Amino acid sequence: MADLLNTSISGLLAFQRALDTTSHNIANANTVGYSRQLPDFVTRQAQQTGSGWVGNGVDVNTIQRAYDDFLASQARTASSQYHQSNTYATQAERINNLLGSSSTGLSATLQEFVNALHSVADSPTSIPARQTLLSQAQTLVDRLQSYDDSLRSFEAQVNASVEREANTISTLARNLAALNQQISSAHSQSGQPPNDLLDQRDRLIDELATHVNVNVVMQEDYSANLFIGNGQPLVVGQTYASVAATPDPFDPTRRNISVLSAQGSVDITDSISGGTLGGMLEFRSRMLDPARNDLGVISVALAQVMNQQHATGVDLNGVSGGDFFGVGGAQVLSNDGNAGTGAATVTLGDAGALTGSDYLLVSTAGGWSLRRTDTGASVSMTGSGTADDPFLAEGLAIVVSGTPAVGDQLLIKPVAGAIAGLQVLVKDPAGIAAAAPITSAAAAGNAGNAVISAGEVLDASHPQLRDTVILEFTSATTYTLGSDPTVYTYISGEAIEVNGWRVSISGTPAAGDRFTVSDNASGSGDNRNALKLADLLSQPVMNGGRTSLIAGVGAFVGDIGVKTNQAQVTRDAQKVVADEAAASLQSVSGVNLDEEAANLIRYQQAYLAMSQMIRVADTLFQSVLQAVRG
Repeated sequence: MADLLNTSISGLLAFQRALDTTSHNIANANTVGYSRQLPDFVTRQAQQTGSGWVGNGVDVNTIQRAYDDFLASQARTASSQYHQSNTYATQAERINNLLGSSSTGLSATLQEFVNALHSVADSPTSIPARQTLLSQAQTLVDRLQSYDDSLRSFEAQVNASVEREANTISTLARNLAALNQQISSAHSQSGQPPNDLLDQRDRLIDELATHVNVNVVMQEDYSANLFIGNGQPLVVGQTYASVAATPDPFDPTRRNISVLSAQGSVDITDSISGGTLGGMLEFRSRMLDPARNDLGVISVALAQVMNQQHATGVDLNGVSGGDFFGVGGAQVLSNDGNAGTGAATVTLGDAGALTGSDYLLVSTAGGWSLRRTDTGASVSMTGSGTADDPFLAEGLAIVVSGTPAVGDQLLIKPVAGAIAGLQVLVKDPAGIAAAAPITSAAAAGNAGNAVISAGEVLDASHPQLRDTVILEFTSATTYTLGSDPTVYTYISGEAIEVNGWRVSISGTPAAGDRFTVSDNASGSGDNRNALKLADLLSQPVMNGGRTSLIAGVGAFVGDIGVKTNQAQVTRDAQKVVADEAAASLQSVSGVNLDEEAANLIRYQQAYLAMSQMIRVADTLFQSVLQAVRG
């Protein structure tokens, strides 16, 4: 029955709820993640009378959150992307600072080594110059190994971060499942949304998004299901899965990310994105691993070209040069899930063919297949994989053994261990092979004007390389070589190749003129091999013979700088996007104290008006009683 008193009381209670809600908003104006709440007023069902429908007052149907799911999702995604880009950029800056210094960086160290080679070429008998060269070579090795140690330290930090992130995500998942339980229970008991619990849950989801990208699917009971990676369930209703840092199946020292549930463990490392975890994994795959491999390729190329050229010279003692640098070999890692006994031994070939990628060797029903790990592209191989006929592919010689099962995998890391094994093998300054092993000379009594070049070594391993050979002209256009009775036709300037060396004679010789190519026994004062060593680092020996070592180092350092700059730009852009998305959400959900103050006055006045209505009702009621008493 409609009446003035009940109508007034309904308004009094409704505006009391409104005042309670407003005071709650003001009290939480500075609470992170709080969404302002609004009373939803609805008119009570009117009462039908003979004179029409008479209203019965007002109720508060519910207390609503000022919350926009679309804006919240946008803000959460933007925040996740910003934290990923910020983590990636921060780590990239560390590598860039490590390698990019113009005074102590890799380019500067390599240039100092080249300068030392030139000093030896300028003074081939100078022991101090030779000692300086060995010192610079050791400095170069130390610098490369220092970089490698630093990059290994970065990887250890990534592993520690992955473990820390996994624990944090698991804790958040557990708390979110508990909140889901509380929210569902509160909703089932009251039929109303528990706004403050929803805020707590959304704040935890927002925090989770700063660690990893998460997909949220809301349920009718206000619980939220969360998925990460490629759709792996993290929280479903009141249950949750743990996230753990698990050993890489090839390298147990490397940490991957797996979801652990009642159904088992699923490795989701390759599908993780967003947040600090996504940033760390992106940094490892896009920058750290390539940087280590690129340094390895540089080290292998340096050792190969130096060793090859050094072996063609002789030292101050007349001894043929050996290897100048030692370098570590390729690593082959077996998957811990392999069922067979397949194994492989990998030998590095031409450094110019090395790509800097790791490779996955997979046993198939038809044999072995090879593919790159950075692009996933298949790599064709020649050979049969035996010791006599190894698989050949992109600078690698692969010999397989054992009995693999179909699907077994071997991870080949061609240059991962190169720097660890890098060392200077020449310890004695006199042992630097700065001289060529052969020397040429024209006989003193030659009648013609022909001259002979200094000569160069084509095959340092030729057994007769240092044997004396006399080239004697039988006429102005013919000559013989040593005891060989063959008469050769002379063409001025044409190369003459014998016993692993090459000379050329230019001019017009006379019959009987003689030229001698003989052993450069002491090598004293000869800088021919030192000049080639100094020039070698400028020759194209990398990247399929298109890039020199110096240019390769410059390109490597430059690429690190470009990647870092791109990461910084991306981070700055993502921050703007994240800030704008957060501001958009805050404009809907945030507490505006001016607005709340206005509401406070409005509801207070309404409340006072309702109080007056109750007083009027009381006055009318007392008037009726007075009239009845007479």
